Amino acid sequence: MAGAVVLALLLLLAAMAAASVAAAGGCAGEAFSANRAYAACSDLPRLGASLHWTYDRGAGGELSVAFVAAPAAPGGWVAWGLNPAGDGMAGAQALVAVPSSSGAWEVRTYNISGYALGEPGPIAFPASDLAAELGADGRVRVFGTLSLAAYGGAGVLNQVWQVGPAVTGGVPSPHAMGGANLAAKAKLDLLTQTTTAASSSSSAIAKKRNIHGLLNAVSWGILLPMGAILARYLKTFRSADPAWFYLHVSCQLIGYGVGVAGWATGINLGNMSNGITYTLHRNIGIIVFALGTLQIFALFLRPKKENKYRVYWNMYHHSVGYTVIILGITNIFKGMTILGVEQRWKTAYVAVLCLLGVAAIILEVVTWGMVVKRRNAESKTFNSASNGHLPRHV
Repeated sequence: MAGAVVLALLLLLAAMAAASVAAAGGCAGEAFSANRAYAACSDLPRLGASLHWTYDRGAGGELSVAFVAAPAAPGGWVAWGLNPAGDGMAGAQALVAVPSSSGAWEVRTYNISGYALGEPGPIAFPASDLAAELGADGRVRVFGTLSLAAYGGAGVLNQVWQVGPAVTGGVPSPHAMGGANLAAKAKLDLLTQTTTAASSSSSAIAKKRNIHGLLNAVSWGILLPMGAILARYLKTFRSADPAWFYLHVSCQLIGYGVGVAGWATGINLGNMSNGITYTLHRNIGIIVFALGTLQIFALFLRPKKENKYRVYWNMYHHSVGYTVIILGITNIFKGMTILGVEQRWKTAYVAVLCLLGVAAIILEVVTWGMVVKRRNAESKTFNSASNGHLPRHV
């Protein structure tokens, strides 16, 4: 009986200990090499990262940290830093861990002055004991000690962190621009040993990015190709004339209107994101908008069917139209890469394009069959009429 009571007490104590660890967050169970230990830890709100730290005000404001996160892809990089000037990337004093050519991990310091990483160099918080290692779980542990003496031992600091997919030629590649990446920032309270999410406009920017992508995908990437399909194939059916023309124009005008809204949203995002420029994506967007606008104005210069210049107008209209569609779809995929959208959204858009492609192939076969039959019928009629009027030879 006594043994059973003791066993029950032991089980209760074990359950209480497990509950305590769970309440403290996943970071509490982290173990580090070289017997490193820290006074506090926090599971950061984005990117599955955590921070462990010990702050010693009596030792010149030394902050010993261990940052833990998984790279965005194997061979990628992780970074953590403090920003004494703001709550974003610009101004951050960062520790960036990258894999070296030997396979070991190294830590570089970056004084990030804008929205590009720049070159490694000294940071405002003198750093020492820098090290990094890759764990068996695929996460990287970044260690270091920062001296905060020059900042008067400030109790609350802005912290930022990030993960990237690759390191090319020793240079970390840009990180994704998804919502989690843009919101990877928080307040680090050294006195209360807590972290709190930083309030910023990053969520609003992320929302505008998503709206920008959605508008452009629907307009340049779906409605305009649909309008081209309607024009190419429906006009073969004589019963669809002139309905096909009005359907084509309506589809293209709606697509252009939605596309202009998406383009304007992109311009606004560019103005809100000083220092961040996606040159190729921007230039393709400008070309698509310019050619699309040219197509709209060309409608007012459309010659009548019997006009001798109509054939040249058709050549221009078709070539520019297909160019807009190809560039638009290309730019949509580039935008998806920039936004770091989930694979399911890419798959969904590819599925829509495949449906349009299958519809176009089927209509191509059907309409060619109709054209061949029609020409054969007209040829027979012509031959019959010709034979009926042949002069008689005596």
